[in-house]
Amino acid sequence: MHKLHVRKGDTVVVIAGKDTGKKGKILEAHPRTGRVVVEDVNVVKRHTKPTQANPQGGIIEKAAAIHSSNVMPFCVKCDQPVRVGKKTVPDAPKERVCKRCGEEL
Repeated sequence: MHKLHVRKGDTVVVIAGKDTGKKGKILEAHPRTGRVVVEDVNVVKRHTKPTQANPQGGIIEKAAAIHSSNVMPFCVKCDQPVRVGKKTVPDAPKERVCKRCGEEL
């Protein structure tokens, strides 16, 4: 198991690979493999047989997983990709914050 620095629902920027610079939301996170699925990033074509859900079948485009080390969380306030820090709050769980400006992610 890998501890991921990003979570499902985070907005991230791709920092390596063929989709470098693209921004999107994390749809799935797989801690066991250390990979994440980001919307509109690493889109692959999949040839599918006809099913009840898709009676036509054919070629479907879907986002494939990329390694979590190739993405960085995006801070709305800084308008840049940033590193994640932890901030302890009394009587509450730790919260993830932007290392650059301190804004909660």
